[in-house]
Amino acid sequence: MPENAASAIVTVADHAAVRVITVNRPDKLNALNAATLDALHAAFDAADSDPGVRCVVLTGAGEKAFVAGADISEMNALTPVQGRDFSLRGQRLMRRIEKLGKPVIAMVNGFALGGGLELAMCCHLRIASDKAKVGQPEVNLGLIPGFGGTQRLLRLAGRAATLELCLVGAPVDAARALELGIVNRVVAAAELHEETMKLAGQLAASAPLALRGVIDCVNVGGECGIEEGLEYETAQFGLMFSTDDMREGTSAFLERRKPAFQGS
Repeated sequence: MPENAASAIVTVADHAAVRVITVNRPDKLNALNAATLDALHAAFDAADSDPGVRCVVLTGAGEKAFVAGADISEMNALTPVQGRDFSLRGQRLMRRIEKLGKPVIAMVNGFALGGGLELAMCCHLRIASDKAKVGQPEVNLGLIPGFGGTQRLLRLAGRAATLELCLVGAPVDAARALELGIVNRVVAAAELHEETMKLAGQLAASAPLALRGVIDCVNVGGECGIEEGLEYETAQFGLMFSTDDMREGTSAFLERRKPAFQGS
């Protein structure tokens, strides 16, 4: 299990096959600066390469915020070229998470604004506290979303909701986020950790190669036409028949027992 250093800007802790990655800047409402983006990238690289990790939970330290946005004090002094580089840095991280071959759950425990919502949206699933608020308020700073917010919000919630959140810049509560499809589930704040870890445990016990196949199919299908997407799905489906997990899963079903997937 990796060391969980309380002073680190990103902390990591393992719970069986579930790795919890926490943005640990509660005094800054977990705002994303360049160092935090780099630390998160390293943490997800490590999770990807560790065969003992089957699911990742991403959250923010404290009770107020998941991530309240990018660090405005750092952005204020950036030149146009530096601003573009900061955007690219964030977008590389978001794509790293989105394309991770293991399920990533955002445990949204408070404010997820700007870069925080963008970070949550690149995760595969999002569970929010009933006290959470999400939004893209960059327009209030004379900016636009820079970590993929216009693109992922468009794909999750549609054109009308994306334009409203990005043009008006006002946050919405968790219930409205659920209606719009921005989050998958909303639970009471007191139950958020338990419910998230329960789902993470369920995913960690599933067939890793099948989970990866689903993530890959959705990522590919979301960016191409239906024929190409179906062709990719068919290829992935056939590939599953080469895995021990497929034999184990089908045998367990026929034998009326619980499968024990090994990721092979």
